[in-house]
Amino acid sequence: MSRRLVRVLGVLVTLVLALAFAGCVQEGQDRRTGSPSEVLKPPEPPEVVASQLADLPAGKKLPLRPGEHRMTLTMPEEYTPSPPTPGGTDDYRCFLLDPKLKDDVWLTGSNVLPGNPLVVHHVILFRLPPEKTAAAEAKDAADDGEGWQCFGGTGIEGDFDDIDDADWLAAWAPGGDETKVSDGYGVRLAQGSRIVMQVHYNLLQGAAPDVSSTQLRWMPAHRDLTPLHTVLLPAPVELPCRSGHDDGPLCDRDAAVHDVLQRFGGAGNTNALLHLLCGGDIVPGNTQTCDRRVPQGMSVLGVAGHMHLLGRKIRIETNPGTPEARTILDIPVWDFDNQGTKPIKPVHLDAGDVVRITCTHQQWLRDRLPAFQGQDERYVIWGEGSTDEMCLGLLQVAFDSESS
Repeated sequence: MSRRLVRVLGVLVTLVLALAFAGCVQEGQDRRTGSPSEVLKPPEPPEVVASQLADLPAGKKLPLRPGEHRMTLTMPEEYTPSPPTPGGTDDYRCFLLDPKLKDDVWLTGSNVLPGNPLVVHHVILFRLPPEKTAAAEAKDAADDGEGWQCFGGTGIEGDFDDIDDADWLAAWAPGGDETKVSDGYGVRLAQGSRIVMQVHYNLLQGAAPDVSSTQLRWMPAHRDLTPLHTVLLPAPVELPCRSGHDDGPLCDRDAAVHDVLQRFGGAGNTNALLHLLCGGDIVPGNTQTCDRRVPQGMSVLGVAGHMHLLGRKIRIETNPGTPEARTILDIPVWDFDNQGTKPIKPVHLDAGDVVRITCTHQQWLRDRLPAFQGQDERYVIWGEGSTDEMCLGLLQVAFDSESS
């Protein structure tokens, strides 16, 4: 499959997609019922209390390295969060920040300064190239109030349309320290680029105004650094309703697919594209796995996972089933608010090596999370909404062709 075709298909996907040379299988499920092959005892997830988040100490700043600087970018105006649906307790809002760059720079680290810790639950930063600025400004202007509603990605057309060089920069949660990339590396930020700051506001204890900021560490473009890139590893989601909860109209897969298409338009085709590109039959189940052959040599320096609220566990492996097999990410109990990239000892992959992502989702989580109150159980496939799901791995890599 040509990279041109991969990029064209990617435009149809909200948070990802294209899998060149991919193959997907499903494991760990009963093909009749879609239930997990082992019984998982559901622990009680901790309740998110605003005062607990606010009491967490501010993250530590790290010393600047020679030639390194900080810039602070702040929301243009105050924003008071509100749930997009009646009775909701979460608001996801994207804010367009302008670093006003006169020249290209290297981004070498990040931090978040929450304006109101009582409502700021977590933050994700995205790089916005100059050619997408007009679309982002239009989206901002079309939504009442500061910023625009978003979940997963920025919601801008073409978001993450290149899975081998995505625009995800960093994630932060309360109590998190300032982060920095390894010495000698950086993410190139072109003159005219913007930063999109996605803030998750938790409203269990009520809404309150916020003006948050992000601090970015940077070095001048003339520094001899190795570029860092983000490679995306998506897999389809096929989570059926539980026995005894399967009498709702959206427990029928075809009806659920139609519902996602109605809500997200062309982006609702993502699940079908994943099955097309990954191969294999559609098998409902809690656990889905997808293999991808990397298109070029690279060194993996960091790894992260992304699911939504029904995510239970996620694992990423390299060259599984071979003597070179490595597990580079293993989260047995998924935490939606802990999506930051985890640094690892570098793992080198040659062109054609396999990276496997495995995600497990659980319908019983909807019984315990406020976001699902009042919603009937449904067959869950890939979608952008907070009560839809995703299965996505993110690799922070340096390509062999650009390494010194």
